[in-house]
Amino acid sequence: MALKIRLARGGGKKHPHYSIVIADARSPRDGRFIEKIGTFDPMLADDAENRVVLNTERAQYWLGQGAQPTDRVLRFLDKAGLASRAARSNPKKGEPGDKAKERAAEKAEKAAATAE
Repeated sequence: MALKIRLARGGGKKHPHYSIVIADARSPRDGRFIEKIGTFDPMLADDAENRVVLNTERAQYWLGQGAQPTDRVLRFLDKAGLASRAARSNPKKGEPGDKAKERAAEKAEKAAATAE
């Protein structure tokens, strides 16, 4: 059985509250889970101590059993010192799209034409 450490959403509309759970990879996001090991409240400030509450002993146990954390949960585990997360880099993310490049080229041509 493939186990995942992931978030299960709760809370109302536009007021999310997540539980950090151990679940079978085939079960739905908010469906059946094996154990709840913590909570995550994204509505709190980044430096609030209640933003992420994690039972580190149980998380360590499930990691030892082969449970794979999702990207977001891996960030929490990295901050708690239980797992290491490699830094990611996407240099193309800040690059403008094709249409924006075309508009910039047209704008530059018009500016060159008016400067003459």
